[in-house]
Amino acid sequence: MFPGIRTCWLFRPILMLSCTSYLACFSTGSDTISSGQFLFSNQTIISKEGNFELGFFIPGNSSNCYVGVWYKKIAARTIVWVANRENPIDYSFYSTSFLALQNGSLYIFSNKNNIVWSTSSSSNITTSNTTQAILLDNGNLVLASGIGVIWQSFDYPTDTWLPGGKIGFSRITNATIVLTSWKNKENPAQGLYSLGMDPTSNGEIFIWRNSNKLWRSGGWQAGSFPFMETSISYNFSYNSNDEGKYLVYNGNKSIISRIVIDISGTMRQYFWLPRLQEWTIFKSLPSSLCDIYSSCGAFGYCDISSSPSCSCLPGFEPQFKQDWDLLDFSGGCMRKKPINCATGQTGFLSIPTTRLPAYSESLEVGRAEICEFACSFNCSCSAFSYSSSGGCSLWLGNLLDIKKQQNGSTGGDLYLKLDLSELPAKGHKKSLRVALAASITPAIFISCCFFYCLWRRKYKQKGNIVHHQNLFLLDLSSNRAKDNNGATAKDSRGEVKIESIGLPVFSFSSIVAVTNNFSSENKLGEGGFGPVYKGRLQSGELVAVKRLSKKSGQGFEEFKNETELIAELQHRNLVRILGCCLEQDEKILIYEYMPNKSLDTFLFEPKQEFLDWQQRIHIIDGIAQGLLYLHQYSRIRIVHRDLKASNILLDGDMDPKISDFGLARIFGLNELQANTNRIVGTYGYMSPEYVMEGLFSVKSDVFAFGILVLEIMSGKKNTGHYGSDNMTLIGYAWELWKTDRLLELIDPSLQISSSSNPGRYITIGLLCVQENPADRPTMSDVVAMLRNEHMSLTSPKEPAFTTWRNFLNTSSEGGHFAVCSANDVTISLLEAR
Repeated sequence: MFPGIRTCWLFRPILMLSCTSYLACFSTGSDTISSGQFLFSNQTIISKEGNFELGFFIPGNSSNCYVGVWYKKIAARTIVWVANRENPIDYSFYSTSFLALQNGSLYIFSNKNNIVWSTSSSSNITTSNTTQAILLDNGNLVLASGIGVIWQSFDYPTDTWLPGGKIGFSRITNATIVLTSWKNKENPAQGLYSLGMDPTSNGEIFIWRNSNKLWRSGGWQAGSFPFMETSISYNFSYNSNDEGKYLVYNGNKSIISRIVIDISGTMRQYFWLPRLQEWTIFKSLPSSLCDIYSSCGAFGYCDISSSPSCSCLPGFEPQFKQDWDLLDFSGGCMRKKPINCATGQTGFLSIPTTRLPAYSESLEVGRAEICEFACSFNCSCSAFSYSSSGGCSLWLGNLLDIKKQQNGSTGGDLYLKLDLSELPAKGHKKSLRVALAASITPAIFISCCFFYCLWRRKYKQKGNIVHHQNLFLLDLSSNRAKDNNGATAKDSRGEVKIESIGLPVFSFSSIVAVTNNFSSENKLGEGGFGPVYKGRLQSGELVAVKRLSKKSGQGFEEFKNETELIAELQHRNLVRILGCCLEQDEKILIYEYMPNKSLDTFLFEPKQEFLDWQQRIHIIDGIAQGLLYLHQYSRIRIVHRDLKASNILLDGDMDPKISDFGLARIFGLNELQANTNRIVGTYGYMSPEYVMEGLFSVKSDVFAFGILVLEIMSGKKNTGHYGSDNMTLIGYAWELWKTDRLLELIDPSLQISSSSNPGRYITIGLLCVQENPADRPTMSDVVAMLRNEHMSLTSPKEPAFTTWRNFLNTSSEGGHFAVCSANDVTISLLEAR
């Protein structure tokens, strides 16, 4: 509280008399509040040309009052911005509330001397007494001083997007600018719906209902959006640079217009008709089934002019035919004939004038042929699109939210990857270039391997063989050799034969050479699989070498699982596997080297280095992106099953990478959960349904992610003991959430800016560790919550494992033993609750 303001309240009558001379100017057209001035509930300020007015207002029959901005020249009051939307003032204090500019910030005070809203928490810039609050003629309320604009209402919109305003995402502050609907017509608090730009998309606008996508605009194309017709009355401009991504709504000064996300979740564009003195709706979205986000499911195609509106793309068929017959299209479509990526027998079918699918990957190439070639040789690529203005776009995994554009609407040509047999005759010709390249490349490769083997045999006979790190490559299949009985085939020495693993295979002698014979100086650490060593290839590249320990509970199945799965996955937040070794009864994996080791070394071990706030947020976001790829966007759906701090590796830029896929499992696209009698994982990270019943799903990974979020925020292990009731970290966080003391969980050594919201991350963590899997969000929901700080969060329910309990000691007779990763403590079975 500022002393000057407190004095004003103590001497209210004197204040009213002494302030009358300059407060009167507010009601006669002033557009400015200067430092030390007060604006009371019966006064307003008006923009210079009289377009907008700011003051106190009471919506409808509400018993609450607010400070907001509305159109001055329009008789029916139309609110475009609300300051204290989440902190209303009770009507009984309406007449004695005021707005004050003190020490460079705006404050709204109620009669109880309470600050109900201020701009001070929204700006970290030092201000002075020369600061002024100015209401501009575009409806933007700004705080300006000698150094320029230090705060503006356009950065904190409510439900209305005015010309000159923007929505988007700042890469510098990690903040988003979104519109959020009112809760109802008399309550401007945040409602269920929000309108904004997904930071991962190419300038697309989305509507969310809570964290679920409801509608999207389609990608930005040559200065316009597919969802909006060209108009002289308005246009949009899209900017993407190192500072962020923003979309600006540019209007015509002679026409009054606005865009609103209303309480029903509909985006409406309004124009004011002076002759009729009323607002008219120019555009309303979503307006049909095809406007609803992903209404036809994966690989579904929506055409509003047909009946039914949903159909499958060429080469695809309904995944659940019975549901489609009942007009339930949510299950989407699947390929009639799977693509064999190894053979290269694929081509592309053009699907013209479509709203392109969501979530594309941009590629900077100058020709359509290069774009096509890039998609051909990426097994995860399902389609591509190319335009001279928009460049090359690739879609990996499922294609979502494809719509046929109507006459007059802009769209793009989508090139869908299909097996050659699924293409019409002209399609074969179109793909001849790619097929020819695919057939020639393996032939050249096999020839090189053949001549290399001849060269190696020749020099070995002379005794001059040298240790080459990359001994030989095998084909892309991944089957073990089988004997006539179908059992795993072994050679004369009893070693497992591998027909192919799909990875570069290193000789054991070369592994010995690059690790200096597995010297202790090169040892990086040890996990459930075995020790990990640092190695240096002849090229100078550093690698991490993981060697299966003879004492490890893991074996060939985990080794095979990891080589097969990681070889299929490509994502910046997943560790990259470089090769393997199966020789002399050794099982060895070679990975890219992570100079910053694993996350647990920063969080839990005594260390010189420390993770600051921005690094922790960056790590949480990266882990979420990696899991989202595994669960939703990879060519095969993966459940990791052993997500923990020691399995999150950090590269030189502190980018997180998920590692250790030895316990991971492949899930079918329509598979919700699976059951196992072999409970595997790490104590403290396993979900309750998995521990108790052997049930696992993608929600098992969500549970482990929630634990990681709480550990990253607190710097504490989930396996510790906290509070007087011997609580787990989950229980401790839950207790603090119930008593509104979340900040006590935050690592005390963290320096957090006033604009950050650490309690939001803890709440997200608690949502992920709820006991019932159905209550937990999906990773798609989690990413949306992390990226959109204005998105409202639901209240979490009580999580599982809030207090410590005894564990059953099972014997080998009838008990289920776990093959668990080493991370302090592992378990086989928990006591039922």
